[in-house]
Amino acid sequence: MELELGTPFMLARIEDGIGWMTFNNPERRNAMKLEMNQAIVTILETFDASDEVRVVVMHGAGDKAFVSGADISEFEEHRSTPAGRAHFDAVSGAAGRAFASLSKPLIAMIRGFCMGGGLATALQADLRISADDGQFGVPAARLGLGYGFDGINKLTHIVGPAFAAEIFLTARRFDAAEAAHMGLVNRVVQPEDLESTVTDLARTIAANAPLTVRAAKAGVRETFKDPDRRDLGRVAAMVEECFLSADYQEGRTAFMEKRPPRFEGR
Repeated sequence: MELELGTPFMLARIEDGIGWMTFNNPERRNAMKLEMNQAIVTILETFDASDEVRVVVMHGAGDKAFVSGADISEFEEHRSTPAGRAHFDAVSGAAGRAFASLSKPLIAMIRGFCMGGGLATALQADLRISADDGQFGVPAARLGLGYGFDGINKLTHIVGPAFAAEIFLTARRFDAAEAAHMGLVNRVVQPEDLESTVTDLARTIAANAPLTVRAAKAGVRETFKDPDRRDLGRVAAMVEECFLSADYQEGRTAFMEKRPPRFEGR
């Protein structure tokens, strides 16, 4: 099923339990336009509400880039006045909140450039799988830009302070092998194997108990917060929901009957 989005620069479809979200601006290495951020909200809210979607995959169109960053050609139109910047920030903020509130697992499938804002987008994912042509980096220090604490904190949480410092202070590009060594990506594969690897991974997750998967994602995400801001009560309630679910009974029964479980998310 294809989603109607009102822009050609984002594509979305639901297929076999997977919601596919495509950044479709290959002529500009999938640089993010304002309307793309607007569509992200629609896509992720639709996927999160759909019982047909158990896992989400995001990727860039073509073979040159995942997302190369913001589309600088739009800055004059959208970021040259206080009102324009306020609107741009509001739209970008809404997209960020849509990523943050997505309860289903999110996989980033990466080819080519994943720089700056593109890397920030990839960091929204729970898992990142890269082709061996992946290129990663945060060029802020070469552009004179300030980088906010939230972005620094998220990257530091994933790769650790030493590697985060190297990424931000050198502003250089890191190849996929270096990214894997840092823990920035989960796995590196040949370009021709990327889609099949991600699809198999997504299907594996989609076959698992949805309530358990959501509780696990929520628990991991809480670790990104300061200890005094963590909602551990919510996580505990989600865990309890798993034990009270029909899927828990189905999992035990399937194990005893030596057959694959058929989970329904309830």
